[in-house]
Amino acid sequence: MFMNFRRIKKCQCLQLVSMGFALSVLMVCWDQLDHHVVSHMKSYSYRYLINSYDFINKSFSVSQLEAERFSSFPYLLNHNGKCDEKDVLLLLFVKSSPENVERRQAIRSTWGNETYIHQALGVTVRVVFALGVHPEPQQRAYVQQKLYQEDQVYRDLVQQNFKDTFHNLTLKLLLQFRWAHVNCAHADFLMSADDDIFVHMPNLVHYLQSLKEQGVQDFWAGHVHRGAPPIRRKDSKYYMPYEMYQWASYPDYTAGAGYVVSRDVAAKIYQVSLSLNASLYIDDVFMGICANAMGVSPQEHVYFSGEGKAPYHPCIYDKMITSHGHVHDVRYLWKAATDPEISGISSGLMGKLYCTAVKIMLLCKPQYLNTYPCKAAFS
Repeated sequence: MFMNFRRIKKCQCLQLVSMGFALSVLMVCWDQLDHHVVSHMKSYSYRYLINSYDFINKSFSVSQLEAERFSSFPYLLNHNGKCDEKDVLLLLFVKSSPENVERRQAIRSTWGNETYIHQALGVTVRVVFALGVHPEPQQRAYVQQKLYQEDQVYRDLVQQNFKDTFHNLTLKLLLQFRWAHVNCAHADFLMSADDDIFVHMPNLVHYLQSLKEQGVQDFWAGHVHRGAPPIRRKDSKYYMPYEMYQWASYPDYTAGAGYVVSRDVAAKIYQVSLSLNASLYIDDVFMGICANAMGVSPQEHVYFSGEGKAPYHPCIYDKMITSHGHVHDVRYLWKAATDPEISGISSGLMGKLYCTAVKIMLLCKPQYLNTYPCKAAFS
């Protein structure tokens, strides 16, 4: 009996030590656990309030005079006649930084080549690069001169006089929608994309043409983030202070890497931007706030990527719309993805079964999170 009692005491002691160790680890890692688990649980339940009620809209409402200060920057480069054609399927804004000349060149020679799009796909797409000014005053004059020279050749740069930084991305969003309202309001669709994105233009054009035939409205598609919590860690690039955004969840929004809206949604975003505080510097979240204020919800498209790069394979190319994170491989991917033989790979029953199996192996594993979801393998 005495031995049993001692064993019980020993077990209790081990339990206490184990519990103490676990609590110590929990306390040390609490910030990370709170961010990755607790805040996501809170925000995902809270998103129903965010997306259903208008209190968030009221918190961002300002007078039109105050809202105007976010978009009253003068144009340094502009092309009012860029969109003069009557039948424009898509106005595609590429968010670019002044120094990213090579990225713009790669886009112009591949998926953003307007001549190729018109001749090979039979539609009019207008590609415009949206920029601010170089953030470093010492380099600004030199870089600006280079931009003037570039624009004289290609006539596709739209630039306003604000610093081109991460914290001014919302200003670039306003630039896109307000320029579109003034110069290209008749375009059937508007797309916003980063300059390190790859767009499979044939697939995108065919997709948009089918939507146009259906007379689609209230359309906003991309890689959707639902129930995303604000990041409160000050060391994060996406840090969001409480005084700027106090709620536990963002409205649903699409990843800023690439998304498409219909003409009516573009007009609504422009209108609501005239009365919202645009100091919130995460542009895709601000887009979600604008859309939420207008009663527009994002639609998930499984072949719009998030932050990740899509795996390279013909079975992926057959359906892909966008892939993010391409800087040096755009020309290679364009050649591979638009090879005429691609369309035959997934044709017929055996082709479909083969590509489904390949996509399951490529997409249904953790390392491809934030590119295409596993369900893309079955679409």
